[in-house]
Amino acid sequence: MSKVDVLLGLQWGDEGKGKIVDVLTPKYDVIARFQGGPNAGHTLEFNGIKHVLRTIPSGIFHPEKLNVIGNGVLIEAAIFNDEISALREKGVEPTENLYISKKAHLILPTHRMLDAANEQAKGNAKIGSTLKGIGPAYTDKIARTGLRVGDILEFDFREKYELLKMQHMQTAKTLQFDIKKFRIDGMTLDQYEKRWMDSLDTLRSFKLINSEYFINRCLRGGKRVLAEGAQGSMLDIDFGSYPFVTSSSTITAGVCSGLGVPPSAIGKVMGITKAYCTRVGSGPFPTELFDETGKKLCDVGHEFGAVTGRPRRCGWIDIPALRYACMLNGVTHLIVTKPDVMNDFDEIKICTDYIIDDKEVDEIPFEYNEVEIKPRLQSFPGWKQDLSDFKKFKDLPLNLLNYLAEIEFQTGVKIMAVSISPDRKDVLFR
Repeated sequence: MSKVDVLLGLQWGDEGKGKIVDVLTPKYDVIARFQGGPNAGHTLEFNGIKHVLRTIPSGIFHPEKLNVIGNGVLIEAAIFNDEISALREKGVEPTENLYISKKAHLILPTHRMLDAANEQAKGNAKIGSTLKGIGPAYTDKIARTGLRVGDILEFDFREKYELLKMQHMQTAKTLQFDIKKFRIDGMTLDQYEKRWMDSLDTLRSFKLINSEYFINRCLRGGKRVLAEGAQGSMLDIDFGSYPFVTSSSTITAGVCSGLGVPPSAIGKVMGITKAYCTRVGSGPFPTELFDETGKKLCDVGHEFGAVTGRPRRCGWIDIPALRYACMLNGVTHLIVTKPDVMNDFDEIKICTDYIIDDKEVDEIPFEYNEVEIKPRLQSFPGWKQDLSDFKKFKDLPLNLLNYLAEIEFQTGVKIMAVSISPDRKDVLFR
């Protein structure tokens, strides 16, 4: 029986997962998303063209490979329809190689309304939601009131929809949210709802499956499966910087519940980290830089959200957080992205541990959000060299190799590859 290999982010998302999945896809038969929804933005760049995927697995550009949206994923029908249209405009026809779990939950237009209402109600304590309806949809899933993809095939779907919509409207009113002024993509709620309903026809045109049976049959048949994560480990609902987290399990454990596979079926766990750190939205970020260096990382690294367009907060790599993520996920292989952003830095720093109340700490504290954390920084000389001409890992500049070796030493995990440009051809494997 084959194993499910896992690829996920080890920071606060935006580590470059989409491109790496695309690069690894030729080695696999099935690429499966196991959690998250259209709050994810996986960017792939090849042949000079940029592609942003939100819900669809990043193996979709390989027509001979099967892609599965698992039961742990949330689907917003209108956004999904737009994503399909964008693929078709680029000559990709996904109906043949994209399967969707009937058990995946739906994001309704009123989920997006509730997302906005909840953020407004929090005031200055807002968490920085992408306003895609993720939290409210997962809330309904846990409350056992949600609608799933399989429901759109049932005769009483509209009745179920209207009942849930009514509950959402009542909740918004209790939050004193002005529904009439609310807009999604410039549309009123009623206008957007019509677009959303029309988009269900696109969803119905795909192969809707019991994905847990499908994935397990693939494994028994010897097919190689790659599970693709969204967001990052430090945004995990249980182990991230709560409450500034996403609403799903972003770690390896989420593969089992998000695809319906046993823990014994997990194979390699490949964790992706940037050579520095970024974060979108609110929440703790011990190594954040508020100076020109931070601005330079943002500008040179084009650190703007693929979905939201928001500038990302930038800082040095955080080893305590990285070690924590490696531990939680059982990471067997590291992949480092975007060292090229720091090509002309004279000095590069690593946070080796934290100082809290004048004490050295190498663990993520429970009071992560409340206490003042000072990063203890170790300096490394920059490589001061353009990386674009390098074709082999071992030939990279010595100062970069030393920097990567320190990450390996600090985490105890070997680096299997490094990505030195946005293009998929520039991923150098060891």
